[in-house]
Amino acid sequence: MGKNNSGTRRIQPILWISTLYFAMGVPFVTINAVSGIMYKDMGVSDSQITFWTALILFSWTLKPLWSPFLEIYKTKKFFVISTQFAIGILFALVALSLPMHDFFKYSIALFAVIAFCGATHDVVADGTYIGFLTNKEQAKYIGWQGAFYNLAKIISSGALVYFAGILEKTKGVTHAWMIIMVIYALLFFVLAIYHYFILPKENKEEKKDEKTAGNVRTELLEVITSFFTKKKILWCILFIILYRFAEGFAIKIAPLFFKAPRTSGGLGLSTSDIGLIYGTYGSAAFILGSVLAGYFISARGLKKSLIWLCCAFNIPFVVYALLAHYQPSDLMPVGIAVVVEYFGYGFGFVGLMLYMMQQIAPGKHKTAHYAFATGIMNLGVMIPGMFSGMISDWIGYKMFFIWVLIATIPAFLATLFVPFPYPENQKEQQIN
Repeated sequence: MGKNNSGTRRIQPILWISTLYFAMGVPFVTINAVSGIMYKDMGVSDSQITFWTALILFSWTLKPLWSPFLEIYKTKKFFVISTQFAIGILFALVALSLPMHDFFKYSIALFAVIAFCGATHDVVADGTYIGFLTNKEQAKYIGWQGAFYNLAKIISSGALVYFAGILEKTKGVTHAWMIIMVIYALLFFVLAIYHYFILPKENKEEKKDEKTAGNVRTELLEVITSFFTKKKILWCILFIILYRFAEGFAIKIAPLFFKAPRTSGGLGLSTSDIGLIYGTYGSAAFILGSVLAGYFISARGLKKSLIWLCCAFNIPFVVYALLAHYQPSDLMPVGIAVVVEYFGYGFGFVGLMLYMMQQIAPGKHKTAHYAFATGIMNLGVMIPGMFSGMISDWIGYKMFFIWVLIATIPAFLATLFVPFPYPENQKEQQIN
């Protein structure tokens, strides 16, 4: 199996890739999607939900600004475990805030801190993935990485939302969601303990050049300058922003559309129905799409595959337009639509992640530069998400999902002309 950087016997990467990327996905999915269903249940308006839950995602965009600190001090393993414990505590505090009169104000503030911790966790998790795997291994495991990252989406917006719907019938809305937040807290405590034993750790010899706080400003300036002077970086940035632009609109409104009454143009589904659809119909389709995409890219190469991945990612948004037009009362067509969208999402998403790893991140500050890339990518999701509620309130769900389809056009144009600054067959750095 080889050795890891600490000189101990190397642990099979899948044992930590799976849980690490699952832990990475949970905070983002919870804030971006699950919190919207919770707030909808508790009587908060669509425009208020989408604006604030999208705004606090800004931490995932700003994370490059503190990423150099994470490369300078301690180890990536230290920060992974620390942020997971912190997220567990914060979820417990969210649970305690829900019975309060001003629950939205306090809970959204706590979610903002969770977002900061989650963004920090992203930086060190991606740094671990990039630092401990060769290019060939990155391509091999990219499908699994994407699958487990988005398995968090299935568990959170599927199983836990379904469970919340069941609990609402006996415990009431507030207490049901308090229990769900406590489950999140316990989950992160368990993940932190597991990763303490399973995660690889950098060789301490490699940390001899640690810098003091006085060097951080210079280090950060160097990281920023070197990122924005990379070859064809502006075209690369345009691509990673536009690839998920339509998703930024769709992902915020879809669960609210499912929940909204039929008289308002929604589907009138219960909380447990929404959880059932995402957790059963969507889960297998998404994981299958993610894993198949990894092998698809490995066989064809990223450059030849990217336009097909973009099609798989963006075209399935048409299912929401069809659902809004026909408003089916049966769960089966809704489930089929989610299967189509989730398979395409899983298949197309991994191409974007691998592009950022292999065409933007390479260089001296690869962890920080990958953080820059993913942060900019999330900006492309955050901005449309902030205004999605206002637009859907203005034009209605039916026209809104037509607008989502129009918003996919820039993604196709950007993909057709995206540059590849680094050759795909560049020599790999082997891990000793």
